[in-house]
Amino acid sequence: MSASPETERNLTRVVEPGVTAPAVTAHVSDLVLERRTPLWWWVGFGVSFGLFVLFLAAVGWLFIRGVGIWGIDWPIAWGFAIGNYVWWVGMASGGTLISALFFLTRSEWRSATSRIAETMTVFCVVCAGIMPVIHLGRWWYFYWLFPYPNTMALWPQFRSPLHWDFVAILVYVAGSLLFWYVGLLPDFATLRDRARRRWQRVLYGLLALGWQGSSEHWRQFRLLYGLFAALMAPLVCSIHSIVGLDFAGGLTPGWHETQFPPYFVFGAALSGFAMVLMLVIPLRQALELTGVITQRHIDVLARLMLTASLLLSYCYLIEIFMPFYRGEEREITVAMSLLGGYYAPWYWAKIVLNGILPQLLWVRAVRLNRPLLFLVALGVVIGMWIERYVIVVGSLHRNHSESSWFVFIPTVWDWATLAGSVGLFLTGFFLALRFIPMVSMFELRELLRKKQTEGGR
Repeated sequence: MSASPETERNLTRVVEPGVTAPAVTAHVSDLVLERRTPLWWWVGFGVSFGLFVLFLAAVGWLFIRGVGIWGIDWPIAWGFAIGNYVWWVGMASGGTLISALFFLTRSEWRSATSRIAETMTVFCVVCAGIMPVIHLGRWWYFYWLFPYPNTMALWPQFRSPLHWDFVAILVYVAGSLLFWYVGLLPDFATLRDRARRRWQRVLYGLLALGWQGSSEHWRQFRLLYGLFAALMAPLVCSIHSIVGLDFAGGLTPGWHETQFPPYFVFGAALSGFAMVLMLVIPLRQALELTGVITQRHIDVLARLMLTASLLLSYCYLIEIFMPFYRGEEREITVAMSLLGGYYAPWYWAKIVLNGILPQLLWVRAVRLNRPLLFLVALGVVIGMWIERYVIVVGSLHRNHSESSWFVFIPTVWDWATLAGSVGLFLTGFFLALRFIPMVSMFELRELLRKKQTEGGR
């Protein structure tokens, strides 16, 4: 059955009829400057902060007792912490793709969702960066990974993907923060000029760095923002390729795969698109942004998630096919363990959640049903964490030496660290919701002027 003409129009609009630039500026500014903090924000922030306190308790106990509080043991030296790291940095990558890559392609639909994606990226990267550090055991020596002059000549192994990973995450953290902040400068100036309270004028005046909106300021801004976008788009692929090489560079059965770099990039895109959808769908209603975050935005994000799922599903097929094609005994042992062994429920859960569930998005009615779409995205986010868990633990528990085979059983502190990292992310995101505009006002003003010009021709 063909869709109605009204539905077709809804799926092509990037702004709803009647939305004007002054109205967008006034509404988005008032959300930050004038609107009373709603009850849903206090509830969400309270729950998030409670989980964040749990994270502080888990990490504090870890620093007191050491990594033995986790379920890791030889040969599974990488447990939840590394799985969490790959999961968080993957979701961050999806946000950067939406903001940077689609900026370079001049995609109009990104204007209303880029700020949400960038903010998500920043706090995902913060969560990701913490995980490898707390996993080190002697975390106070984490700087040994960085090349610096020292009397004992303890230089890092520059040919090791682990060193590349350390450098890549540092560059990604710095780049994400700067890309996010530079994009906020015109909007900080708008908030400064519209603020009525003195503390708001001072705060946003400092954050705006003297922005006056002159032609010279706009020229420098567009140059700098474009350079950051051009840097961040390939950096997304490079950082997750390096994460994949962390695994592929070892001789562990199940890891020694040349497909791991693109495999990890596809997984990062899938989890990132799903996470952005999970944020966009409720915020669209909660912040009364239905006029600028339209059904078109949600439909495009759903299609991107479906595309990433198809690419990742192909990698899943290769992952199972190659051990039997090569005929290497230990790799077949790992593959059979995943298909029918101790970790089989986890393996098939990732197949269902990441490969089968997103196929519902072929149906337009599912993409138009926001509650159902939210559940699909939630399933993907959970499935992507399961995938990371299976990759890290599933191969290590059946290595080349049968005498050291081991089943990883997570402890309460493993789960507390995972839940607490979610609390850290949500606490930061809720604070950002309260103090910065969640849509890019200057980009929407430019888009609306462009639409008016096109409509007047």
